[in-house]
Amino acid sequence: MKFGILLPTRWLVLTEPKPDNIDTIIRMSLSAERAGLHSVWVGDSLTAKPRLEPLTILSALATVTQKIKLGTSVLIAPLRHPVLLSQSASSVDVISGGRVILGLGVGGAFNEAQRREWLNAGVNPKTRGARFEEMLPLIKKLTKGETVNFEGNHFNLKDVNVALSSPNTDGVRLILASHWNSGISRQIWRVPRLADGFISISDYPNEYKNLALSIKDQSIDAGKDYDSMDKVFYMTININSDVDHATSEADKFLNQYYGMNIWGDRWGPYGTTEHIVERIRQYQSCGAETVVIRFAAFDQERQMELFINEILTEF
Repeated sequence: MKFGILLPTRWLVLTEPKPDNIDTIIRMSLSAERAGLHSVWVGDSLTAKPRLEPLTILSALATVTQKIKLGTSVLIAPLRHPVLLSQSASSVDVISGGRVILGLGVGGAFNEAQRREWLNAGVNPKTRGARFEEMLPLIKKLTKGETVNFEGNHFNLKDVNVALSSPNTDGVRLILASHWNSGISRQIWRVPRLADGFISISDYPNEYKNLALSIKDQSIDAGKDYDSMDKVFYMTININSDVDHATSEADKFLNQYYGMNIWGDRWGPYGTTEHIVERIRQYQSCGAETVVIRFAAFDQERQMELFINEILTEF
């Protein structure tokens, strides 16, 4: 089992007084690398859930770390133009020596803030799925250093080459947000045809197992090697021997983070290390090979210390 840590780029916006530097994020990244963790990750939103821009912060972290992978979980690709996104992703991959994992999602338009985000970016939210599917092959080709000519419904590119490429011969690694509980079969179809793996955020363990098995079946149809794919689960936790306190703090954190607790008990677990270890093992047995941990707590560094000392040691 490999572990990653979600860095608190949104927490920096929410906390008061707002810090005027990224020292907390740098310290957490260095702690993660010293502890032998697989990766650090950052989330994304332009205006609906403001935070530090993901590829900018990963570029900064690339200069202070040596080996740890640098991921987005997840970047809302259809808000961007594929050429600009490919240039930025390739740049960070070059700076980091090929350590970028570009976790990408279609994004949502479930509330007014999200709908405004799309419209202010000049994108019709109803087109986000179609834009996403056009973008993914373009991003892969451009980050491999290929010259691209393409005419589509949303993008038209003529003799485009971003003039730099990922140190990895197959371009920047792409993983896609995919959820069994969404009921959207297209998410499963995309993974083996357009990406290198998948990440689920809201599935229960049995749902994650169904997701993984379905993607494995689709991989056979697509001629993709399932074993080589990244299989990631994003887990939100709060470590505290007082379960009521852990649950209360997590709920408060998530309400501030999203404006509401959008997925209820699909978040978690909260509470004792034993409970959290058991839950991680459930996802491991259902096919997850990497778990990205987000701390639903206001003392992020203390939670990370507890995770490294009390949970990581169990794996």
